[in-house]
Amino acid sequence: MPTFILGRKNILVTGGAGFIGSFLCDRLVKENNVICVDNFVSGNQNNIEQLLRNSNFVFIKHDISEPLDLENYPELEKFKINIQGIQEIYNFACPMSPKDFDKYRIETALANSVGTANMLEMAVKYKAKFLQASTSTVYGSRTAEKKYFKENDYQPVDPVSPRSCYDEGKRFAESLAVTYRDVYNIDIKIVRIFRTYGPRVRLFAGEMVPDFVVQALDNKDLIIYGDEKFSTSLCYVEDLVEGCIKAMASSEKEPINLGSPDDYSLVDVAKKIIEMTGSKSKIVFEPALLFMSQLGLPDIGLAKEKLDWLPITTLETGLKKTINYAKAHKVLVGVRSEE
Repeated sequence: MPTFILGRKNILVTGGAGFIGSFLCDRLVKENNVICVDNFVSGNQNNIEQLLRNSNFVFIKHDISEPLDLENYPELEKFKINIQGIQEIYNFACPMSPKDFDKYRIETALANSVGTANMLEMAVKYKAKFLQASTSTVYGSRTAEKKYFKENDYQPVDPVSPRSCYDEGKRFAESLAVTYRDVYNIDIKIVRIFRTYGPRVRLFAGEMVPDFVVQALDNKDLIIYGDEKFSTSLCYVEDLVEGCIKAMASSEKEPINLGSPDDYSLVDVAKKIIEMTGSKSKIVFEPALLFMSQLGLPDIGLAKEKLDWLPITTLETGLKKTINYAKAHKVLVGVRSEE
């Protein structure tokens, strides 16, 4: 085993102030030095507030579509990057907001292309292991004939649709990652993430489930963007993060699905939240958002076999944690709901 300065790996997390990225930073900083990079397009400083006083954590505000030289930051001198380098890179940087999707289409395209290339160049420089956070949208939407997707199940996806900067962008990022793997012999991991929920999701951006919690606590209508048939995979964020860490530690080279194989009706989820909060809210329906299509469900056979991973948090437990967070951070949640 290699010896690291202060006995810790140096790990870079891009998009680290985002929903999943911040939970990943929480988990990694327990045993590693963590460098969190984010430009706050869809991330939020509140998500990492609990880490800012941790001496093993450093935040850098930066857009990865621009060049990044970690050795130029005085605050990172304590991690001895010029000597130890970077051991792992988790690339989670990409705008993620269904309601604001059109607003950030250019930023999304650049994050998935130039930004990913910049981070891969860093992986080459430091011979770092690299995990690319991809998405279930690379498979396209579910159909009557196709509900579950294995890692080699692909359907046609329109490369010039209004969503292409994300859907095709994520496909391109995967392609870029494996190209760098093959040309430079770096250790690449790709995880395809299915819909994830929990505390810290940006509120009122179209993600629905965290919005349901806040709306229920305020006795406001719970808004479903779609109809009563809308159903989805829902994986609790801490389970998803554990899968990412296991993927990074594995020898697996091919893409791997991470998510819950259970199909949840959003109406039933909304009703459950109303019941758990004792709310007087009602459920209402609004037109579907472009970015909130009814996606497929993951076949997680490969994750079980190669990573010994499957989601263990029940929906009721995950919702309870999300509700408790909203109650405990009522002032913070109230501020964020106005964004």
